[in-house]
Amino acid sequence: MELTLEVVPVPVTDLDRSKTFYAEACGFKVDLDSEVAPGMRIIQLTPPGSRCSVALMSGLPPHPEQPTMSPGSLHGLQLCVTDIAKAHSELMSRGVPVTSIQHVGATGWEEGTGEEWNSFMFFKDPDGNSWCVQEAPAPLSER
Repeated sequence: MELTLEVVPVPVTDLDRSKTFYAEACGFKVDLDSEVAPGMRIIQLTPPGSRCSVALMSGLPPHPEQPTMSPGSLHGLQLCVTDIAKAHSELMSRGVPVTSIQHVGATGWEEGTGEEWNSFMFFKDPDGNSWCVQEAPAPLSER
């Protein structure tokens, strides 16, 4: 059996503000922006090069077996890049509030790049959902 992670719901308060942040500031591709039923809207966006998308939704009734998430309660989503310095510069130029580049060292989180797989930066969307960007040694297709 193959299980592929393809869509992660991101809880937000304002779909249009979040769509602008993810599409224009982060560079995600808008795959879908649709009212699927009266008052029910889904926006699906995909990070460049990713096989997994995020979904911003409003008005959909919660399924009784799925707990709801409050806006800003999703943390630890991780994106990978092959050049963290270039990605940092690009995100900063687009207005994304990224941290400095950091790595895990002997005393915990330390400034600057680390060894392979050990360079990171972090940012939050307008609602406070948090993201991590990690430098990978090669594109996903080559790993």
